[in-house]
This record gives sequence, structure tokens and C-alpha cells, in this order.
Amino acid sequence: MGFVVDLIREYGFGIVFLNVLVEQLGAPIPAYPVLVVTGALEGGSLARLGWLTVIAVAAALIADVLWYHAGRAYGHRVLGRICRISLSPDACIRQTESVYGRWGARSLLVAKFVPGFASIASALAGVVGTPLRTFVLFDTLGALIWVGSAVFLGSLFSSTVQDLLDVLTALGKWGLLLLCVAFAVFVARKWWQRQRVVRSLKMPRMSVEELAGLNAQGITPTVIDVREPLLFGQGHIPGASSWLEHQGKGKGKGKGKAAYEHLLPRERHEHGLVVYCDCPDEISAARVARQLQRAGFHNVRPLSGGLTAWEAAGFELEKPQA
Repeated sequence: MGFVVDLIREYGFGIVFLNVLVEQLGAPIPAYPVLVVTGALEGGSLARLGWLTVIAVAAALIADVLWYHAGRAYGHRVLGRICRISLSPDACIRQTESVYGRWGARSLLVAKFVPGFASIASALAGVVGTPLRTFVLFDTLGALIWVGSAVFLGSLFSSTVQDLLDVLTALGKWGLLLLCVAFAVFVARKWWQRQRVVRSLKMPRMSVEELAGLNAQGITPTVIDVREPLLFGQGHIPGASSWLEHQGKGKGKGKGKAAYEHLLPRERHEHGLVVYCDCPDEISAARVARQLQRAGFHNVRPLSGGLTAWEAAGFELEKPQA
């Protein structure tokens, strides 16, 4: 453990840069604790604290700009990929879409304080066409707030952090083992949360080929898009309706009869309902499908693979007229 502490003392800036960069690219390696510890070790020098802040903000900005351009280049498909490599629950895309749809680029000011939000918000900014200058401005301010708070906490409680490091150093290899066990428990807990959500929403799915085949035969199930209206307007499966647009754009969404009133009467959906999203394991779609089943709707199925699978199969999207 003493060797690890010495590495932080000697190469703290480099370690912080790599840690922040990797975390903002989506890896489940928390950077905030390292920022706090490094801030505590550098607390005696305002100049070094300033450089630490600049380096960490630069690392975050590099990762976020990469995700922004990925969103511009590959569209919504990149969102699911981010969620797959993160340890956040699979509903992270839906939550990020909701927050970004409501607050726009201003949500980047607090994005890094919410696990699983920052990377997806950066890519989403590119997907929806947020101007690069606007994105960089708010993302830089958000990174500055995030890094600055960690560095400030570290410098403020430098003596406490130093005492903790001394205890871990005294423990030697057991101190390092303790940190490894804590990280393993963190990863295992996130993995278990994801598996529990997936199992709770297990139900029959409809494939995109099956849906396209039904449409070709003139059999048209009611198709529901549960993504944010902002993304729905950029392109959706032909004939689909927006789940959230019928709920006052977020007011009281998912609560009581108002959530599905636009689908009444139930009898008019003789060919069933197909619900889709654009997130891993169709979590958001499965949640809405379960809600509709409990409300008395029959033959409700999530679309396997969602919008990404529909596009990957070569089927066209319905887009607004330019």
C-alpha cells in the first residue's frame, strides 16, 4: 500500500489525468476519490492545486468531446453502447434523455455528479445537434464544478485524508487488499442491480423481422416509442406514437389512468401493442409494457433490440420533412 501512496505522490497528475479520462469514457473506475486524495496531498500549494484542476478538467473535456462527436457521427446507436460498458442500471439512457430533454445543455453543469449520466449526456448532445460551442462551454463549466469540488474537499480535509493514508500504509498489503475488496463489492453490487432489474422485467419479445412481416401483411399492431419526444422527432419506426408526448411532456408521467388514457378503448388494439426504446435489454420498453399489462391491455410485447435492431435490419425510419 505504501508503494501505491508513493505513486500518487510522485505521479499524481498523470494518474488523475488517466483516471478521469477513462472514467468519462465510460469505464467503472471512480475518479472522484482519487481527485480528493490528490487534492489533499497537494493542498499546501495553490499553484499545484490549480494545475491539478486544469489537468482533470482537460481529461474530462477530451473524453466528453469524443462522445459528442460519436453521437454526431453514429446517432442514437452510440447511446446503447455507452450503457453496456457502464455499471449504471440500463434505464440510464431513459433518465438521461428525460433530464437533457428538459434542461438541454444546462444539464451538463451537474452531469458528472450523477453516475452513468455524463458520458450519455455528452453523446446525446451530439445526437440532438447541440452546437459544439454551447456543448464545450457548459461541459467545461460542469467539469470545473465537479473537479473543483473534489479538489476543494481534499485540500479542506487534507489532514484527515493524510491520516487515512497513513493507516492504510501501516496496514501494508492488507490496506491494498481492503481497497480491492471495496472496489469488488462496488462492482458486484452494480452488476447485481442490473441482473435483478432484467429478471424482474422478463417477458416475451417481438423481433423486428416479425414486426416488419406483420406490417407487410397489412396487420398493424399499435407501436409505442417510449423515448423522449426530442429523439422521437428525429426519427422513429413508421406509424409509431410517442408515449411521453401524450403525457403532458413529463407532467405526471406514468401515474394512474392518465398514463395510458390515449390508448383507450383497449379493444381497438386487436393486433396487440409493441413497445420499443433504445436501451440495453429493452428495460424502458419492458417497464412500460408491464405497466400496460397491469392496466388491462393484452398482447403487449417489447421490441427486441429496439430502434437499433430496426435500423440494423435495414428497415427505414420515419423522419420529419426537412
